[in-house]
Amino acid sequence: MTQPKVSVSLISSSSSRGRTAPRGEPVSHQPPAMDLELNFEISRTAEFILSRNFTRVALQFPDDLLKHSTKVVTCLRNKLGSGNKVGLFVMADTTFGSCCVDEVGASHIGADCVIHYGHTCLSPTSTLPAFCVFGKASINISCCVEKLSSYFRTNGKPIVVLYGLGYAHAISQIKRALEEAMPKTKMELIFSDVMCSIINPLEDHRNSDGLEGCLGTYSSENSLGSGTRYSLGGLTWDLPEGQRMEDYLLLWIGPENSAFSNAVLTFNGCEIVRYDATEDQLVTDVSQQKRILKRRYYLVERAKDANMVGILVGTLGVADYLHMIHQMKELIMLAGKKAYTLVMGRPNPSKLANFPECDVFIYVSCAQTALLDSKEFLAPVITPFEAMLAFSSGSQWTGTYVLEFRDLINSSQLEVSKRPEEARFSFLKGGYVEDFEPQENGDEDNDSTLALANATEKALQLRDRDPGSLVKRTVKSGAEFFVTRSYHGLETHANTSSPEPYLIGRSGKASGYEDERSEPELRSN
Repeated sequence: MTQPKVSVSLISSSSSRGRTAPRGEPVSHQPPAMDLELNFEISRTAEFILSRNFTRVALQFPDDLLKHSTKVVTCLRNKLGSGNKVGLFVMADTTFGSCCVDEVGASHIGADCVIHYGHTCLSPTSTLPAFCVFGKASINISCCVEKLSSYFRTNGKPIVVLYGLGYAHAISQIKRALEEAMPKTKMELIFSDVMCSIINPLEDHRNSDGLEGCLGTYSSENSLGSGTRYSLGGLTWDLPEGQRMEDYLLLWIGPENSAFSNAVLTFNGCEIVRYDATEDQLVTDVSQQKRILKRRYYLVERAKDANMVGILVGTLGVADYLHMIHQMKELIMLAGKKAYTLVMGRPNPSKLANFPECDVFIYVSCAQTALLDSKEFLAPVITPFEAMLAFSSGSQWTGTYVLEFRDLINSSQLEVSKRPEEARFSFLKGGYVEDFEPQENGDEDNDSTLALANATEKALQLRDRDPGSLVKRTVKSGAEFFVTRSYHGLETHANTSSPEPYLIGRSGKASGYEDERSEPELRSN
């Protein structure tokens, strides 16, 4: 039988050059063939590729699943059949979070679509369609139902069930088992549904969310004729008319990850219970997650006193991220502050320490990577929603929390253009402060890339070699400004530019170099 003409390459999202897929991986690290077929949905993936006539397919694996990539490619090659000239390319890493579809990495090899494996946030893409394979996380359904049914009998509130996408395969069985375990209990139990596993480019679906087979727009709350529709992290559910989420007990099935934190912060007014399938236990205390809100409120107060704001680009694949960056720039400018846009991949304290002029950073990314623990950072890192609270005149936090930045696009315009007549009280400085005057639209200096240099002119001055003198130098670009104040390493101020003569080092083994004395000589001495 003739093998299908399928080419396989291993590429990195940070480079456009391909690498040959590694061979000879230990068999002990690979799941059985039957488990591989089920966990990675080989048949559905092949059907998706063939039905849309894709010829160049990028396979995106997170780091923990990359070891299975060669086996998955082999199974896909066999399933696609002969005569199909399909190129399969494995993306070895991602510049940003692995939960988002890496369109930039896929564009390096001109891919027609992306097959995303593992945990995903299901954020809409901009240019490429994607097929998401959630995987099938292990769960003991009988133990889960036993724990949940015993807890539900003692709690009379209606329940909304959310879960990690890796457990979606078992939700229908859990639902049937719960109905059989509590046949006489008149309790309202609402299970959320997965939106879809196929993501279409948003540019082809301007009136929808880019997710195939879904109703409404991509927001956390949409009004329907018969009630209210909610969506969060790829899940969607409906509540009856007149009901709110605060009236329900929120049950989460899955680990304590970024998706769970997103649910806790978004529905912070709900009573929340989490079932840990790995440990087979019911966790009723989620106060640690809710305590994050206090930290976020403190960061909002710190952001109010900021003069220079850095906008961190945290995604290049989520649709409308450029729109949100422009909206943040406008918000910062109208608040009388300076803005600077930075692209650096995944932020860390060392990277952000290169920009000490920035008093606060705004991280524009998907909802599940938006929260950064910035305790070790020199400046706090906030979300676009927190930036709207901090830089909007007279705004107050009502308890509502939004992590999905696409819910903030084209929202009601906040009053930021008018400077308040009275000074603002700063809780951190312990007194009244006056904010900067809003910037004029016609001021070229404020709109140019020299904003950072203009804002830090008084803070940073370049000293000449003479410690007693100060030299003020004019920079012509933002890049030149960074060069003038960057660390250049150890410098020698020698009068001559000729190179130093090289010296021949020791030769031989480290246990006894040729220039060392022999062992008998050492004993005699």
